[in-house]
Amino acid sequence: MSPKRDKQKRQMIERTQTGIRLEKRILKVLKGLAAYHEMTLGDLIEGICLHAFEGKAPFNEKSLKKIDAMKRVYGLKLTAADSHHLAEQE
Repeated sequence: MSPKRDKQKRQMIERTQTGIRLEKRILKVLKGLAAYHEMTLGDLIEGICLHAFEGKAPFNEKSLKKIDAMKRVYGLKLTAADSHHLAEQE
């Protein structure tokens, strides 16, 4: 794609710094996936959200396989069914 066309597609936005807390293994997988796709963690999370807001899956089959591999490496066994049942250790 030519640089001129790429600039035409870009949307100007305003970002803000945030201090969200995430489960540490989820964060490790997200950071690994961002590195795999050569993007920032923020860009990855924005993309996930924009897909989810439209009811679309954010990852293709290749990315899902990479995610599964990273989940095994980092010991992440949580699933979507766990999402509303998480509690922090004291």
